[in-house]
Amino acid sequence: MLKFIVLPFILFLVSPVHVLNSGLQEKLQQIDDEFSGDVGVYIKNLEDGQIVNHNGDQRWYLASTTKIPVAIAILKKVEDGELSLDDELTLQDSDKVDGAGDMHWQDAGSVYTIRTLLEKMMKDSDSTATDMLIRYIGEEELNQFIQDELVSEGIERITTILQVRYEAYGELHENAENLTNLDIIRLRGISNMSERLDELVRIMDVDRDELNAENIVDAFYKYYDGGLNSGTMEAMSVMLERLVEGEYLNEENTDLLIEIMEVIATGDHRIKAGLPEGIRFAQKTGTLIGRACNVGVIYPQQDQKPIVVSVCAKDYNQLSDAENAFQRIGMVISENWL
Repeated sequence: MLKFIVLPFILFLVSPVHVLNSGLQEKLQQIDDEFSGDVGVYIKNLEDGQIVNHNGDQRWYLASTTKIPVAIAILKKVEDGELSLDDELTLQDSDKVDGAGDMHWQDAGSVYTIRTLLEKMMKDSDSTATDMLIRYIGEEELNQFIQDELVSEGIERITTILQVRYEAYGELHENAENLTNLDIIRLRGISNMSERLDELVRIMDVDRDELNAENIVDAFYKYYDGGLNSGTMEAMSVMLERLVEGEYLNEENTDLLIEIMEVIATGDHRIKAGLPEGIRFAQKTGTLIGRACNVGVIYPQQDQKPIVVSVCAKDYNQLSDAENAFQRIGMVISENWL
């Protein structure tokens, strides 16, 4: 009988200790209080299990950080022999979507390997590369994979980037469904939001008084409320932890994804700006109207386990406000753990 009493006690002693760091949470609260918007943060130091959770269990729009689970899904299919990184996809005009990257300016008929598309999606946050990969593996299959294999809860349905546009513009008027992807690319080229709305109204062939939102910004905010492409900072950090612990991919593919995330073209003015020079940071950023995110894995120089961090912001005055808050969060991590 004694062994059954002692065993649970032993298991309790050797299980990972998750300690909520109240001191760091106070610092994050101060950053949030001084920020023009709202911020959600979930940090875990895998060395000692310390956790910092500031609004990390709330739902946040994830923007392009959703490209991490897409990348994991692609690499998992490579491991399972369902595809090769050398497989090729041909760019069609219908694949093109506005946003980051330059693939929407390339000629239809251009051929890209899965490896190249993966790198463009992660390094350049290329929207067209992302949608080509999502369609290649299937949107339904992607979301089932996320729920079954990555995190069972905390990440809502992920869609193509093009569908994001249809959903957001659809908040203005149902005629948005008649837009072509090339219409949407042309709209993105109009930087003035009022002028963009004028052109959108013209293309949809509706009157302004028929719109269901005052402007494009309001339409995107209504879209965010629907929950698509959203998730908690806790779920994102759990996913990053499991990734670096090798729970999803073999060592070769885990290293490949981390190496790609270390050299992304964005993010220099966010968390990374608050970290000491020379610290490795494998990251992904995301930005859309009134929304910004930065998630990643920080590798201390000492022989220590990494730190996973997920941060998103909303409703700020300017993007630079969010980037400054992210930088300050990086500084808090540096001061306490690096």
